[in-house]
Amino acid sequence: MARRPTDPRTAAEAAFKSATTKPQERVQEVAAVPGRREQVTLRIDSEVLEFFQQDGPGWQDRINDALRGIVAKS
Repeated sequence: MARRPTDPRTAAEAAFKSATTKPQERVQEVAAVPGRREQVTLRIDSEVLEFFQQDGPGWQDRINDALRGIVAKS
């Protein structure tokens, strides 16, 4: 981490540079492995969770399939 400038001119130049420099556009990263799943935290209603869990194991896959179907329609 760089130290803060101690003299006023350097501090002013640093402030001006940060105020006038355009932020770089964020490049969307492509997944290294196509179809790879990401671990996320998702808040959903308890009734929705119970619906998907009532058929037992594989409930996360069922939620993913439902979301994938919605994405395909849009």
